[in-house]
Amino acid sequence: MATATVGVLALQGDFEAHARILTGLGATAREVRVPADLDGLDALILPGGESTVMTLGIEREGLAEPLRALAAGGTPVLGTCAGMIILDRDHLGVLDIVAQRNAFGRQLRSFEADLEIDGVSGEPIHAVFIRAPWVKETGPAVRVLAQVDGHPVAVREGNVVAISFHPELTGEPRLHQLVLGLASTAPAHE
Repeated sequence: MATATVGVLALQGDFEAHARILTGLGATAREVRVPADLDGLDALILPGGESTVMTLGIEREGLAEPLRALAAGGTPVLGTCAGMIILDRDHLGVLDIVAQRNAFGRQLRSFEADLEIDGVSGEPIHAVFIRAPWVKETGPAVRVLAQVDGHPVAVREGNVVAISFHPELTGEPRLHQLVLGLASTAPAHE
């Protein structure tokens, strides 16, 4: 595929760190703030941040339906931490999951762990969990890719991947590469 154009929702959260990883992988990163910014994307990242603030921004900017349509059309999506929450049944309804906010506890209970993630080769991924959610319920088409203490923290349903942690904080590129790989096999979008 020619250089992929990957949108990063830029309403709140560390969208710039995701953009740096994408640029380092040879993709073109585009900040997404309004529906027109979704035009022509090959993939989309929904970063971590504060899910309530991000949800209000999505509503304010009229992004909910365009985001749903983009994912439903086959565009690969990666949601990290709050991005996982935004994708769940109770929010955008893109993934057939229910995410539990702050599942591991408040800020004080933030932690790091090395995870084997199904579909990601190489050494375990060093994952940083900050006020992280976990998946408390999955639909039949959702594949669990990784767990911590028996709780799903990485899932995939078709073209959508959601994780509870922050790969952008460690500069970990393999989940972004996974989404770029999905973009290279996705149908072309106009």
